[in-house]
Amino acid sequence: MLEFNNSTPLTMGVELELQIVNRRDYNLTRGSSDLLVIIDKTDHGYDIKPEITESMIEIATSVHTDHKEMLAELTAMRTLLVSAADKLNLGLAGGGAHPFQHWEDQRIYPTDRYRLVSELYGYLAKQFTVYGQHIHIGCATGDEAIRLAHMLARYIPHFITLSASSPFYQGVDTTFQSSRLTSINAFPLSGYMPFVTDWDAFNAYFDKMSSLGIVASMKDFYWDIRPKPEYGTVEIRVCDTPLSIEVAVALAGYAQTLSKFFFAQQELKPAQDTYLTYSYNRFQACRFGFNGAIINPINGTQTSIKEDILQTFDMLADIAQELGTTEAIELLRQRIQAGQSDADWLRACYEKSGSLSDVVRQQSAVWMAR
Repeated sequence: MLEFNNSTPLTMGVELELQIVNRRDYNLTRGSSDLLVIIDKTDHGYDIKPEITESMIEIATSVHTDHKEMLAELTAMRTLLVSAADKLNLGLAGGGAHPFQHWEDQRIYPTDRYRLVSELYGYLAKQFTVYGQHIHIGCATGDEAIRLAHMLARYIPHFITLSASSPFYQGVDTTFQSSRLTSINAFPLSGYMPFVTDWDAFNAYFDKMSSLGIVASMKDFYWDIRPKPEYGTVEIRVCDTPLSIEVAVALAGYAQTLSKFFFAQQELKPAQDTYLTYSYNRFQACRFGFNGAIINPINGTQTSIKEDILQTFDMLADIAQELGTTEAIELLRQRIQAGQSDADWLRACYEKSGSLSDVVRQQSAVWMAR
């Protein structure tokens, strides 16, 4: 039986996967081991660790209730990382996928877990050199976590669109705003969580999958949203890593605000019909971003993702005021009204320079605050 370690509702944390690039042509480089050696010479206390290939590094915040405190922590972590990267003449960057790296050049980081993933999934493990933001929201019980995961499923296109930063992949413009999720779609346990309605039902599902030899732990599920029982959270996993830490924090603030709304509106119940249009809406967000369509299967209405996000922001205005997230949501609103996502910004950089190396140079400068 999986035990759900109950946590304080609406606490939050984020994980950010970052690109490690050289400063010659700004291709990915196998720098995580050397970077960690330099970082660990400082008694920092931060959660900084390797990821599945050696051109990735992951940072994770501590538990927060206030998005401004989260931003302060991420700013301090960035200072530490940038200092270490400078000593090695490396660059760090956000973005959901490196624009021109080739998956066959990547090397699996030497841990037992990552070796197992590589043995199981073959070349998909190296293709998994994509970069995401994960957002954790604390829940009081496992039952509440299951409910929240289903309620947030309706808003997954929002998080994809607001974070989209992977228009280029393997040297070409994919025509997608977020190409990153295409790599994750190839894994057999990706997509959305089955429609179970409480923690006991989820445990029964997990036990069945475990007894069939399909999964050994929650890490084997690559769902867009999943409960994280050891943390006592619900984890949103669809976001590309934004180009800046400010947007990453704003996204966490939005998730926290949506969750407060659902915790307060207990009369709202998950609807299995949400998943009738889930994959369609998800694709629209990945492909078209703000210009994509979103269909509500409950009432049959269809609107643009942009308008749906703005209407949701309006709905949450009072809750954001109570929670202190108005500033975070306003940052996201301004980006929508300006009509430019991170993906659009990256394309504009390429149009000016004609060089994907220069695009990465500029996105690295954004994340490193230069």
